[in-house]
Amino acid sequence: MLHLTLYTIGLIGSAIYFFVLREHWMALLFAVFVTFLYSAPKIPQHLFRQLKDIALGKTIFLALVWMYVTTLLPVFISNHPLQLCHLLFASSRFFLIYSICIIFDYRDREDDKSNGIRSLITYFGEKGINNLFILSLALFFLFTCCLYFFDYSFRSIIILLVPGAVVAGLYNYSKKNFSDYLYYFVLDGLMMFSGLLMIIFNI
Repeated sequence: MLHLTLYTIGLIGSAIYFFVLREHWMALLFAVFVTFLYSAPKIPQHLFRQLKDIALGKTIFLALVWMYVTTLLPVFISNHPLQLCHLLFASSRFFLIYSICIIFDYRDREDDKSNGIRSLITYFGEKGINNLFILSLALFFLFTCCLYFFDYSFRSIIILLVPGAVVAGLYNYSKKNFSDYLYYFVLDGLMMFSGLLMIIFNI
């Protein structure tokens, strides 16, 4: 009953704000489409089940939609011209979120394999997953540091880098500890941790 109530509230809210932001419907529909690609393989219909065969899809779609709605979508809605600094920031956030998603997918890899859901995490062995995580975090650090050349202060760069450093420190521990507190509070919370730090240090 609770899930149905929350679903209904979310659906009503989505409908209201889709109407309010109707002039930006193209930008909104992209987020809807990517979200659908992530969720569609779980729909019990043959056409949608075939999407399980899209290698790499699950994790990339999830990271992409999180990145898009928190970085590029606000730019489009505010009618600001898209600039290189926006793309660098979006890339930075994508690889941070993707790194976190790798940890979640590592925890869920056996269930994904049994359900026929393919991703890089189900395809790679232990060494390959570690290398993918390292590459993703390295790209996060690279794109974040590049923002220094676009009038981001040194303090802002450090604040943006903090969640990545925390994710790196928790990686080995998170592969052995699957507690909900760690995953749904700490790791999920790291996606918004930079924003919280920005608010605190700018008060």
